[in-house]
Amino acid sequence: MDKYLTVILIFMIVGIPISFLDPSTGEIRDPPYLGLFYLSIAGIAIIVLYSSYKDRKERQKANAKRRARK
Repeated sequence: MDKYLTVILIFMIVGIPISFLDPSTGEIRDPPYLGLFYLSIAGIAIIVLYSSYKDRKERQKANAKRRARK
């Protein structure tokens, strides 16, 4: 995974507990920020899918290059 995507992934993972806990007091929020929670989950899913797609494309290029040498 790219280092930029890793940093964004870390922020998404940190956003999940923030949606349920108040950072200033540490107490559980009465109405949690469900929007932040669902956006973090969606962002994590998008990052994982994009990185696997990118890796698959790189592997296909490497395989094509390896086959072309023969």
